[in-house]
Amino acid sequence: MTLSKKRRLQERGWRIGTVAEFLKLPSEEAAYVEVKVQLATLVHRRRLALKITQAELARRIESSQSRVAKMEAADESVSIDLLVRSLLALGASTTTVRRMLPK
Repeated sequence: MTLSKKRRLQERGWRIGTVAEFLKLPSEEAAYVEVKVQLATLVHRRRLALKITQAELARRIESSQSRVAKMEAADESVSIDLLVRSLLALGASTTTVRRMLPK
């Protein structure tokens, strides 16, 4: 969001903040959500870069296409374990996966 748009919204009474602030998440929970979203984004980007379908990724990880769709949307029902296994099935290195984790 541009600074000018942010300013206009604030002038009209809108409050600007993060999702964590809005949901009043503890810092640990906010970090968990952020890691999950980053991993889900990486799964989606990597799958597209390899030009494979959700169904093909599902076959590789012995799951379903709908589960892959949920993974890529960072659905709350998807575990970080499944996201990591999917990345490894897509050829990601452990170093790439490690970079997604908080320090």
